[in-house]
Amino acid sequence: MSYKKLQQIIRGIEDIDKSAMSLAKKRLDSLAKPLGSLGKLEDLAAQLSGITGKVKNNINKKRIIIMSSDNGVICEGVASGPQYITLAQTINFTKGVTGVGVLAKHYGVDLMVVDVGINGDVNEPKVIDRKIRKGTNNINKEPAMTYDEAVKAILIGVEMAERSKKEGYDILGVGEMGIGNTTTSSAVMMALTGCKVEKAVGKGAGLTDEGFERKKYVVENSIKVNNPNIKDSIDVVSKVGGFDIAAMAGVFLGAAYFKIPIVIDGFISAVAALVAVRLNPLVKKYLITSHCSQEVGYNLIMNEIDIEPMLNLKMRLGEGSGCPIAFSIVEAACAIMSNMITFEEGNMTSSHLDPVREKRNYIVDDIV
Repeated sequence: MSYKKLQQIIRGIEDIDKSAMSLAKKRLDSLAKPLGSLGKLEDLAAQLSGITGKVKNNINKKRIIIMSSDNGVICEGVASGPQYITLAQTINFTKGVTGVGVLAKHYGVDLMVVDVGINGDVNEPKVIDRKIRKGTNNINKEPAMTYDEAVKAILIGVEMAERSKKEGYDILGVGEMGIGNTTTSSAVMMALTGCKVEKAVGKGAGLTDEGFERKKYVVENSIKVNNPNIKDSIDVVSKVGGFDIAAMAGVFLGAAYFKIPIVIDGFISAVAALVAVRLNPLVKKYLITSHCSQEVGYNLIMNEIDIEPMLNLKMRLGEGSGCPIAFSIVEAACAIMSNMITFEEGNMTSSHLDPVREKRNYIVDDIV
């Protein structure tokens, strides 16, 4: 039943509203400015119109959904930090004192923190309990989880997106917490793209050279041991991923299904977005990027999805920390569309732009 429900979600994702997007592009070209002079802000404004079906949009309620889970692969020495940090930081998220917590508070963003597989008992009522079990298996020896568990984790993400829609959130971001999850993310990425291990594996939170070599071996070996089906990204996640990655992919799917714009954070968030796009390519049209992660595999994923980051702040924290900054840029795009005057409203003629407008391409697929 769970798999059938997930397939209904995947197949139910609709294309963006091209008519609204076309109207948005035409309005942008009527504003009192040189055509296209606000660059990617104009692209964002038009994309939002396609997602919501409205030419003018406001971002009033913003939320980052953080999926927390532990990974059995840490026993292989692939992480620089101890496992208990997953539990400790998950609780700290609720206090607003972590990297993402401080940035979220600064930008007026709410956090939704979800336990999908922490290896410990979470005694914090602000953390939503959706624990599947206490951590995944060691992918260097066996599959991280069963296929059914992967489906369950994805549906948890869909559930959180649906809850956010019902609670009136206008935009979502996706973050994570899980010691060892750059290893699982690298394995998922390598399986889905077929890239070499050197293109997929970075030092994560700061491994020694010896630990880095071990990490590359484990990622490469996990794919040999588990032989994931590259044509089924659910199978890939179940074999070499984590509950957090699966749940984050579910948030991306849910956002597209419920027509909510959704922001990718860094490397792990981008891997989850790639999983979702492989399940339904239309998800791509609902995605908004944030910063360019310094993790080695990030740009390859951007190329795979065929999108590019908005910012380069040399960040690599994760947690969803890039999302609040990206939200502020999306808000700027909304302000342009809603509050700028047109040439006509400013008692100016725009006839000098007519020859250029006649040659403008208002086909919407070229900007997302």
